[in-house]
Amino acid sequence: MTDVSAAKPKQAKGKKYMLVRYGRMCMVGLFEHNETRIPRLDTRAVVKTEKGLELGRVVGPLVFYKAGQPKLSGDQIKAYFSDTESQFTYEPAGKFVRFATAEDISEEQHLQKIAAEETECCRRFAKELNLPMKIVDAEHIFGGERIVFYFKADGRVDFRELVKRLAQEYQTRIEMRQIGSRDEAKLLGDIESCGQECCCKRFLKILKPVNMRMAKMQKATLDPSKISGYCGRLKCCLRYEDKTYTELKNSLPRKNTRVRTEQGEGKVVDMQILPQLVVVEYDNGEKAAVPVSELQIVGSPPAQAQERETVEDDKQDIEETEKR
Repeated sequence: MTDVSAAKPKQAKGKKYMLVRYGRMCMVGLFEHNETRIPRLDTRAVVKTEKGLELGRVVGPLVFYKAGQPKLSGDQIKAYFSDTESQFTYEPAGKFVRFATAEDISEEQHLQKIAAEETECCRRFAKELNLPMKIVDAEHIFGGERIVFYFKADGRVDFRELVKRLAQEYQTRIEMRQIGSRDEAKLLGDIESCGQECCCKRFLKILKPVNMRMAKMQKATLDPSKISGYCGRLKCCLRYEDKTYTELKNSLPRKNTRVRTEQGEGKVVDMQILPQLVVVEYDNGEKAAVPVSELQIVGSPPAQAQERETVEDDKQDIEETEKR
């Protein structure tokens, strides 16, 4: 997290903001309010966004607020959410309307049931129109101003007739949003192999590229069932420790590097990144794992071998990134 002693940017006098996670895609935004205090417990809130009224959840009620105002500056908040890779913009996302009541929570549950019915209706209409699309989910905005349908398709789809039918059916504004496999996991994701809810559904909103190089460094196996997530792509959590693994790997000599140890000279044939061990094959054919601190480099690997290794890694990175 960034240094909390940094100077706070000037804000308009008399305006206070609270952080709220809102919407089906769980975005985080600043909402203007006039409350004197923020409850120090899990709090739901009704906010006004560009879509209309939405029901969200106040972020960090225990640590972020003092006298109804965030303790951190705007830049510090932005840096915090950038580090956690959550979707956040410093520009105000709307206005706080009220803290949610029991009636609001009940209405939300009712709308969730309606959204499931609306999803099925949209699927039926799309099938009747022979549209090449998969309807994934629907989001009925809390205030009733619109319904957002999320769908998957291989390319562009002319859904104008579908929107027209849906508008006639529900007498409200219809919005269609095309998403990919990872966005589908955000909406429908369940419990992952680690025992936790999918990161993309729970908190991870900025889905940065993950490539095979990360998996190769961190995993003893490249079995797709062990390194792929709910979406069928490489697990996003492979990014979390990639920086550390990369730094540790860079402190080790590359394969085919000539080294000298107490047992003699040989070449590097393998490495263990976390324990910082190097497998050395001696000139007599014997192999041994040696701590990197106990060896001395006496020669670089052949340039041809270095180039081949780099090209293979780059090729795998490009292939996996394109898939995502």
